[in-house]
Amino acid sequence: MSITLALAQLNPIIGDLEGNAQKILAAAQASQQQGANILITSELALCGYPPRDLLLDRSFGQACEKTLHTLSRELPPTLTAIIGTIAPNPDANIGAKPLLNVGVVIQNREIIYQFAKRLLPTYDVFDEDRYFASGNQINILTFQQGDEIIRLGLTICEDIWNDEEFLGKRLYPANPIAELASAAAQLIINLSASPFTLSKPSFRQALLAHTVQRYGCPVIYVNQVGGNDDLIFDGHSFALNHQAQLVAQAPGFQTSLDYVTWSQGKLSGISQILPNSLGDDHQQTWAALVLGIQDYAEKCGFRQAVIGLSGGIDSALVAALATAALGSENVLGILMPSPYSSDHSLTDAHQLVANLGIAQQTIPIANLMQGYDQALGELFANTQPGIAEENIQARIRGNLLMAVANKFGYLVISTGNKSELAVGYCTLYGDMSGGLAAIADVPKTLVYDLCHWLNHQAQAGHTASNFPFMTPEVIPTHILAKPPSAELKPGQLDQDSLPAYEILDDILQRFIDHHQSTAEIIAAGHAPAIVIQVQQMVTRAEFKRHQAAPGLKITSRAFGTGWRMPIAAKRKFAL
Repeated sequence: MSITLALAQLNPIIGDLEGNAQKILAAAQASQQQGANILITSELALCGYPPRDLLLDRSFGQACEKTLHTLSRELPPTLTAIIGTIAPNPDANIGAKPLLNVGVVIQNREIIYQFAKRLLPTYDVFDEDRYFASGNQINILTFQQGDEIIRLGLTICEDIWNDEEFLGKRLYPANPIAELASAAAQLIINLSASPFTLSKPSFRQALLAHTVQRYGCPVIYVNQVGGNDDLIFDGHSFALNHQAQLVAQAPGFQTSLDYVTWSQGKLSGISQILPNSLGDDHQQTWAALVLGIQDYAEKCGFRQAVIGLSGGIDSALVAALATAALGSENVLGILMPSPYSSDHSLTDAHQLVANLGIAQQTIPIANLMQGYDQALGELFANTQPGIAEENIQARIRGNLLMAVANKFGYLVISTGNKSELAVGYCTLYGDMSGGLAAIADVPKTLVYDLCHWLNHQAQAGHTASNFPFMTPEVIPTHILAKPPSAELKPGQLDQDSLPAYEILDDILQRFIDHHQSTAEIIAAGHAPAIVIQVQQMVTRAEFKRHQAAPGLKITSRAFGTGWRMPIAAKRKFAL
């Protein structure tokens, strides 16, 4: 007799306990119908990850307990369920943190076992030590189905991320996987909520393939899927057998139920795994951003979005993403030309609207600019026009977008990219206005790459649920070819104020993502004056980023919950 295990890759809404419980119940019922014996969910599947300061509210923890017990009574009695949730810490009265990040095992509608997460990440977007106490037990559960017996090694997310052989260093004193292997675990199960970043899906698989080869234990990895604020969870749950071969691979960026079987000490799959099932970086980035927009809108109660269309590449990419996420019928593009807007920018924006099939409105802003000139004329008398006057245009546009959103209940999606946000090449209360910054973690060079990839996919006739475009060209060719410009004054180009984006983005990646020093960046071939200039611009722009809309994270270090720089600070950069 064999044991069938179901990998439930679900998309919870943070705090929606009853709704999340219903998703778990539906997965349990569906997996039972497929003959599964064990259902495995992701980390904190009942409350959603990350719940953040909801965990500081005692009533939230109590509601989680109540919902869990209600769910346990509704689960199929013949199915064993392993569910991620929170639980009170029995040691809280002696100074420990009040909660545990746990998995519970429900069998015959009773909670028979509970295991706590042992390694608590406190870096980047993670701050679990703020809420949770660490578990301190080696968690092995013996499960029997007929004459088949298996010793399950139970872990949660970070518990697998401490392999010094693979990572090059040890992050924590304890190594739960090594301890489970020493305790004769036969199959490692990991409940995870691991956010997406570029190349991370393949990195996870490589890490756990090394784990299997090192300890001789196959692995089942179940990850959360869905967008929660700035974080996007890609799913990509999987299972590896004793030879570290994939025997199950869940799709990315969508919910799924996948199955594996354990028989005579071996783990095997049921479904065929397609080659290159993870996709390349461009496919993953596109899918992540589409899901991030889709879930942010849906979970916040928005159906429609409004976007300012300048005829430039950033707003073109954001409009395409929003169209894929929400449907062309739910996206409104607004053109707001000024006297400095070129004719080709208007033509490009109109062509984009036609390619995407979205609605559009044109609101010229020349009269509004004149109104500001008159209102400020006396105060600005005897001064030379400059950045203040240029930025009024951006702020007029931001005001108009927010007025439309306010009137009709739309979500404003701002269009600034990571390169601009890093160096402050953006206008506070202007082009930064919005409820979501969709490409705030996409460097300018990647913006171009994604747009070229998008057109290539369209020309190849690619179709998918997150790729609804039927035209051979999505982004107008002229948008891709022309030099980028904010068009806030005659003849303006981005490169008048910034280094070439290829240079800027490499410096930014080294400085922000890789924490390299000034000397290290210069040693990589960059001019000292440019390196120091960029570092100073990043530092001075901190006050803007603190007031930006939440941005979707796709790189290893984004300007969001994992970026905690002071505003009122002084930093010296020197050779």
